[in-house]
Amino acid sequence: MMNDSTTSLKVNMRKLWSDHVIWTRLYIISAVAGPHGVTDVAEHLPLGEAGVAVASTAQAALNVLPMSDADAAAGRLLKNQDDLGNAIIPYYGKDAGEKLTALLKQHIMIAVELIAAAKSDDQKKFESEDQKWFKNAEEIAAFLSGANPNWTKHDLVDLLNLHLNLTKGEVTARLKKNWDGDVKAFDDIFTEILTVSDALSDGIIKQFPEKFS
Repeated sequence: MMNDSTTSLKVNMRKLWSDHVIWTRLYIISAVAGPHGVTDVAEHLPLGEAGVAVASTAQAALNVLPMSDADAAAGRLLKNQDDLGNAIIPYYGKDAGEKLTALLKQHIMIAVELIAAAKSDDQKKFESEDQKWFKNAEEIAAFLSGANPNWTKHDLVDLLNLHLNLTKGEVTARLKKNWDGDVKAFDDIFTEILTVSDALSDGIIKQFPEKFS
């Protein structure tokens, strides 16, 4: 039976990761419909080591003056990465929380470029961003598995790669106006992200049983 602290962690993590896929979906819907204001600029900025700075600059601009529904969704989505980083601070410290947020913001900024490449049918750009996306997922898995022995890198890579593949399917279905496929893709994404959330919560509970007794 779950006690109050266990329930609180699980519910909060499910809320944050649900926000992640919901606001990603809303951004996809708006970005595919276009035009999408400030985020048009972000699509054409290089990432690499500057990815976090680009994300923070874009987030500040989006919060001050969103110029479209895509901008508003992107701003809220970037805030979600702050929230996810903050969620692990009580267990792993401020530096770890900031590191997770940085990696997740790179995940979002790469997704922005990936969607733009798919929309413009730029296959070369799409493949390049796709490789960056999977590399970023591996970096997230390595970071998390290094923090908690209950999260194996192999399992996390599998979960995160599935998340990426399902999200690409969502984008593809919407671009092709395959509305049934679009709805099914999001159903699959939502189910999968709850698995991710519960895996992370369970790992924290196992690592810090004294906090949940």
